[in-house]
Amino acid sequence: MTTTPTSPPAVAEDATGRFAWYRSFSPQGRRAFKGAFGGYALDAYDFQVLPLSMVALAAYFSLTTAQTGLLTTVTLLVSALGGILAGLLIDRVGRVKTLMITVATYAFFTVLCGFAVNYPMLLVSRAFQGLGFGGEWAAGAVLVAEYAKSRYRGKVLAFIQSSWAVGWGLAVIVSTIVMDNLDPSISWRVMFWTGALPAVLLVYVRRNIKDAPEVTERLASKEPRVPLSSIFKGSLARKTLFATILATGVQGGYYTIATWLPTYLKVERGLTVVGTGGYLFMLITGAFLGYLAAGYITDALGRKKTFALFAVLSAGLLLTYINIPQGANTTLLFLGFPLGFCASAIFSGFGAFLAELYPGPVRGTGQSFTYNVGRAVGAFFPTAVGFTAGSAGVGGALIYGVIGYAIALVALLGLPETRGTELT
Repeated sequence: MTTTPTSPPAVAEDATGRFAWYRSFSPQGRRAFKGAFGGYALDAYDFQVLPLSMVALAAYFSLTTAQTGLLTTVTLLVSALGGILAGLLIDRVGRVKTLMITVATYAFFTVLCGFAVNYPMLLVSRAFQGLGFGGEWAAGAVLVAEYAKSRYRGKVLAFIQSSWAVGWGLAVIVSTIVMDNLDPSISWRVMFWTGALPAVLLVYVRRNIKDAPEVTERLASKEPRVPLSSIFKGSLARKTLFATILATGVQGGYYTIATWLPTYLKVERGLTVVGTGGYLFMLITGAFLGYLAAGYITDALGRKKTFALFAVLSAGLLLTYINIPQGANTTLLFLGFPLGFCASAIFSGFGAFLAELYPGPVRGTGQSFTYNVGRAVGAFFPTAVGFTAGSAGVGGALIYGVIGYAIALVALLGLPETRGTELT
């Protein structure tokens, strides 16, 4: 089977300047970028509703730290299944259709969480939310990667990744308002009900976005579909193994921070809801700028060096953060900025790197499988924190995040550098 590079037609070849990557898109490519950006932002919003509501949830259902940690873990575990299924759909029915299916799924089950009458119902609803959560990022990332030029791909996918911080920030703002003005017994339900926001995005995607022309042509052909097992054969097997380990380490570190830092600030630092929002604002501001800056870095230094750089910095900053003495909360506030910057910047290379590791017929399958299985294994990190927090405290248990970044460094030894790769 022969394929052609997936660069879109009618782009501005002479685009220059800091945002040349955006001007180089065709009109259709720009619409795809906007749809993927919005989808991932709302994906982040719906995910962050749980950590931001965790204290109220724990009180309402009388949950232990292990039970609250399990809510995140089950989401991430099921996201692996969702990611694998979405990967198969991406390569069979198209990127755009899969994007719509995943967005609708995570929105519906986020809202359903708000109607939970007991812990088992909440746990099951949250698990099904993971089905959509697991596939959305891969669908959007592959869609945009195939419209982007190789020299800009790192920046383009980094900007898509930055939308996570946008959604996270929106969730913090809404949470601060809701939690500060409503009784805890209802506030957490309202937060989950706001997870219906992605329905607006579906209208835009349906009306305005199409797959890249080469993908549309291939899907319309009678070529046989490449099976899932192909990513475990030949030269792809090694890439799949080490890319999955890389995703495990990075996401294990990140979800340890994202899941338990709000609880750490409230329980061990004694901050109010509004106070916690201020600390998280510094973390999220750093995250947003980290996503963007790393996009330029990954195109300049290469994918592997960028991963290694931010793995080391994230581990060091997390260790420093949890060892700041009680009473030094001003230092804690300002350290949140570089912690958020580095812990998020490390994600910016994923979209381009994973897309460049796999050929077109299995690009969605490979990218979605490695990222989401890594996410599922990394899901055990927040649970480990929950079990360990009883004896070591939440701050001491956050050491699992450091372990995650160490795993990511080891995984890089088995992966090739892909900067400059033309997608075929």
